[in-house]
Amino acid sequence: MTKRPLLNEGRIAPVTGAETETDRLANAMSYLRAVEQEAAERHNWLEAMINHIPDYIYAKDADGHFLFVNEAVVRDNGFDHASELIGKTDFDLHSFDAATSIAEVERRVMTSGLADLGIEERALRGGDERWLMMSRVPLRNGKGESIGVVGMSRDITARKAAEHLLQTQARLLELVAKGMPLDRLLEELVLMIEARMGDTRAAVMVMTDDGRQLSLGAAPSLPAEYCQLVNLIEVSHDSGISGRAAFSGEPQSALDLMDAPPSEHCLRMARRLGLRSCRSMPIRSQGKVLGTLDLYSERPGAPDPRHNDLIGLAADLAGIAIERSRAEARISFLARHDALTGLPNRLHLDAEFENLLASAEKAGRDVAVAFVDLDNFKLVNDSLGHAAGDDLLKITAARMRECVEDSGMVARVGGDEFIIALPIARGADSSLSEKFEHVRRRIAEPMLLEGMHFHVTSSIGVACYPVHGMSVAQLLLNADAAMYRAKEVGRDNLQIFSTEMPETAHEKLKLTEQMRQGLGKDEFVLHFQPQWNQQSGAVSGVEALIRWQHPQLGLVFPSDFIPLAEETGLIANIGDWVLNEACRQAKTWQEQGLPPLVMSVNVSARQFRERAWVSQVADALATSGLDPQYLELEVTESLIMQDMNGAIDRMRQLTGLGVKLAIDDFGTGYSSLSALNSFPVSRLKIDRSFVADIPEDAGNMAITAAIVSLAQKLGLNVIAEGVETATQAAFLLQCGCEDMQGYYFSRPIDAEQCEALLRSAPLLGRQ
Repeated sequence: MTKRPLLNEGRIAPVTGAETETDRLANAMSYLRAVEQEAAERHNWLEAMINHIPDYIYAKDADGHFLFVNEAVVRDNGFDHASELIGKTDFDLHSFDAATSIAEVERRVMTSGLADLGIEERALRGGDERWLMMSRVPLRNGKGESIGVVGMSRDITARKAAEHLLQTQARLLELVAKGMPLDRLLEELVLMIEARMGDTRAAVMVMTDDGRQLSLGAAPSLPAEYCQLVNLIEVSHDSGISGRAAFSGEPQSALDLMDAPPSEHCLRMARRLGLRSCRSMPIRSQGKVLGTLDLYSERPGAPDPRHNDLIGLAADLAGIAIERSRAEARISFLARHDALTGLPNRLHLDAEFENLLASAEKAGRDVAVAFVDLDNFKLVNDSLGHAAGDDLLKITAARMRECVEDSGMVARVGGDEFIIALPIARGADSSLSEKFEHVRRRIAEPMLLEGMHFHVTSSIGVACYPVHGMSVAQLLLNADAAMYRAKEVGRDNLQIFSTEMPETAHEKLKLTEQMRQGLGKDEFVLHFQPQWNQQSGAVSGVEALIRWQHPQLGLVFPSDFIPLAEETGLIANIGDWVLNEACRQAKTWQEQGLPPLVMSVNVSARQFRERAWVSQVADALATSGLDPQYLELEVTESLIMQDMNGAIDRMRQLTGLGVKLAIDDFGTGYSSLSALNSFPVSRLKIDRSFVADIPEDAGNMAITAAIVSLAQKLGLNVIAEGVETATQAAFLLQCGCEDMQGYYFSRPIDAEQCEALLRSAPLLGRQ
């Protein structure tokens, strides 16, 4: 640091004995001039420094007269020089009320001797709303007495605007989280924009499901006649400013509506309402245009750039709200409909069946109930893959719905099982057969799968109200019996229920006994499907899947015997065997030197409801010696929701053992988000029906991404099943879903093949 020279260095001669009185006087005068010069230099330096500070700095005397102001204060009050302000008071500059308020604060600071720091106030000048952070401290003399006040303030308008944006975002996101209806939420959003932008009126347009039109979502401040005019707008390059914005995905502007072309009916009407400019912003979510945010101003030109952040935030929030609303609608739809075909599911059928019977009875009509089962559907799945099987189901569903039209209902109640309920004229036996023969023939028409034409036949059993049953349960039971009869006589045919058909119950008993004996004869085996972590490229676990090595029928898949096992209660015995065998195999692999992997085991509803189920799990772990952390039990949403309180209690007992829990087929059940948050689970398993149509089905992609995001926010792991293509795997990984299983990685394989795979593949814990 450079040392400052003393005041007399090089300026005042040393005092000598010969110095005269005149010399001493001249020397003193020179010294005084040097002091004054240095003081002036320090004053100018200090004043220049203060004037370069962008904050407002001033000093006042005890009567409120300005003693000093920096350049920022001068400019803010509309003056050119500081001298124009010196001596003035706030009563010379502001209204009486404002000046009185300022004087009271400054008098309190001088009287109390206490500083008034960090007070946020609206600025008294500046046109648009501005905010200042004010601080005032006492001005004291050499004796420490208050003789005035020193004030400092900083413009915090930008910070306040940012805070307001964050508060607005938080409030609207809270409304989204609480499930506020979309129309009300968009109205809140529009009102927020209008309150901040003053001379602007706004509207939100929402894209229709088919992506061809925009419908009015909210426009609370625009007249009804204008809202009616813009209620439906085509999405195209020549359909108005909103249609162009949605079509191009880019903002569109009309800076002066006085120049609007004759074809722009909406803009010309807006001009008649006193609006002079319009800007349309695309609303996006995950790269997809979901609508537009339209801003109408009473003055020509582009919106104030200071509002760009607000406009961008509003468009983002609108996108979140629209996407959330669509996802909720989709989930609500899936609660009562089949995700793959869009048909009503068993829950919906049960809810509507009684109404259908009551309406038919009132109208003097019968109701025909048909069980439809596709013949050899498993062969298509096994030979062409699940994607082709799914296409087959969708085509078949569409054909049945076409045959029934609006007069009845078609529901999917199983993998390849459907139920048709159709009102018919009373006693019309001939037309009954004719209608369902038409359905059977329509199903059997050729369909193109994987580039090949297939003929898929069906077995149909029909029961009729009131002749074959007075209740829903009896009708379904008898229709099911008729369908089994159709299969017995060669498939690809239609059977009307007759009283002899209950003989088929004997066959069910026979198969049940064969399953019971098969357990004792070790005819059941486990196959294992590896689960892969795409981030690391390693196997993260395996899922145990049961097969029946039937002595006459060969390898029987679970879809052919598990439904009967569940119906007869034998599923509990089979489930116990699967649990014990899976634990034993997992421990055996560990003892053979393989790193520990999580073994996933499916749990049936019947098993889960068993009172001793938790004890049985503990026994299986103890017998095998498997550490509980390497066992994961998969339960379905619908299983939990049958008795949610009891299910949660049982799940907590299981997690108390150290076992992991996962929700299987997530997204196809009907659990609420609030209920999900209370489930003591560690993983969600995305149902394959959502993965199968990726990337063709944008809706399923959105739901899949939402499920992954939801799991992450709840601190849950997530795994997707049914992954069959690289495109599906890449999309899931992009969404944040790292764990996957499906034919793309490996089919279910037996224990020996699985061990070989685990020894050759990277494993978590052995990279």
